[in-house]
Amino acid sequence: MPPSSRHKNKTLTTFLATTLGSIGLHRFYLYGARDRFGWLHILAIPLSLGLMAAQPQAPRLFTALPFVLSMLIACLEALVIGLTPDDKWDSRHNAGSGKSSESHWILAVILVLTVGLGAMGVIALLARSFDLLFTGGAFG
Repeated sequence: MPPSSRHKNKTLTTFLATTLGSIGLHRFYLYGARDRFGWLHILAIPLSLGLMAAQPQAPRLFTALPFVLSMLIACLEALVIGLTPDDKWDSRHNAGSGKSSESHWILAVILVLTVGLGAMGVIALLARSFDLLFTGGAFG
């Protein structure tokens, strides 16, 4: 990808990945509308809805799995983005902007919340999967 002359904010990108990453907004912010992985995040929504319509008797966790995985991948991407050193971030995304990034305390707060959100998502996914696979959904 050619470097853009606009300055890309690492904190904003991390926040977008945490909150709206399941629809790929952080990817479009960084790379524009031609980003294939951003479109894969968006594609997870109609794919999940199509699976729900095709298999209404199936557990929602299994039919919504593309969207659930998209959310978990976005949490992982937020952690990778937020933990990237500022100088490496600038060389990758801000080479032509003439500005340098400076991370502040708010980035640490976003990262802590992202870890909590991602951990809760993985635990919930595992718990519900085991409930459906081993008890047939007896607990909900």
